[in-house]
Amino acid sequence: MKSDSSRYGLVLFFVYLLFYGGFVAINAIAPESMERTLMSGLNTAVVYGFALIFGAVLLSAVYGLLCGDVGRGGDAGGGEQ
Repeated sequence: MKSDSSRYGLVLFFVYLLFYGGFVAINAIAPESMERTLMSGLNTAVVYGFALIFGAVLLSAVYGLLCGDVGRGGDAGGGEQ
């Protein structure tokens, strides 16, 4: 189970890394595009920033669902020996 948890964690980390890398790349290559207003007066930078935060919470929930038994006496350590 521990190796599955590690694998899931790494996959989700790289998914988030790609998403964050897109944010950094846009800022490096075309920073003026981050000033474009998308919705309700919010620019691309703000919308993308909130999407990054929401994405991190969502990925942590996915990880929790995939590895849910770890915190309930699985291989979290400190259990019975």
